Amino acid sequence: MSVVALANQKGGVGKSTTAINLAAALAFQGQRSLIVDLDPQGNATSGLGIDRSLIRTSIYDVLLKDEAIEDAIEPTSVKNLFVVPATIDLAGAEIELVPMLSREQRLKQALDLVKDDYQVVFVDCPPSLGLLTVNALTAASEVLIPIQCEYYALEGLTQLLTNVEMVRRQLNPRLEVEGVVLTMYDFRTNLSRDVATQVRSHFGERTYRTVIPRSVRISEAPSYGEPVEALDPMTRGSIAYRQLGREFRRRHGLE
Repeated sequence: MSVVALANQKGGVGKSTTAINLAAALAFQGQRSLIVDLDPQGNATSGLGIDRSLIRTSIYDVLLKDEAIEDAIEPTSVKNLFVVPATIDLAGAEIELVPMLSREQRLKQALDLVKDDYQVVFVDCPPSLGLLTVNALTAASEVLIPIQCEYYALEGLTQLLTNVEMVRRQLNPRLEVEGVVLTMYDFRTNLSRDVATQVRSHFGERTYRTVIPRSVRISEAPSYGEPVEALDPMTRGSIAYRQLGREFRRRHGLE
């Protein structure tokens, strides 16, 4: 099983969108996939059609109350795609985790119990570098960084990479930056091309060839509680995420 943390402390870069649609693309391609929503905003949860008012067991209960992660896993409308949902309770978790034993290891310990049930687990991190993100990086084997093709795209990445290295050194020697995904790419603008060139020169082969376009359908899909491929499989966004899924599978030997 690969555990992939989607991380970038900047908000609005497409972390949840990429978690949902890449995991869904892999699920449609036959890979049993799990998303762990570690963001108190719960965008991956609502974006997969889970009514947060009806959630009985969430990732908060797993991390803070030692509930079994199996009890928190919810099916989605997509075959092979499952989610551990987040609720607003998670907003206080950063503070509540501080006095706990093995506070950085809580997510890893939970995921170790279900690691044989899925080919891929994606952890959707909050847009910060606190204890929730540290839990994700400690549990993960790799980090996937979505970068939007807009001004200041690389701002703050130095701090993220420093934190990844710190976690690798102190908590999780297996951790690697597996890849970078360019999101919100506008084929009409020089800015998107310039940012893509800058990112590729900085990250080299770790940058995925597939770019995710700016797309109305991708933006609309969460309001329907579905991945974009389920909503409209022929839109440019769906095609891009399918292509990203195939590229991800090749990199991970999941063909």
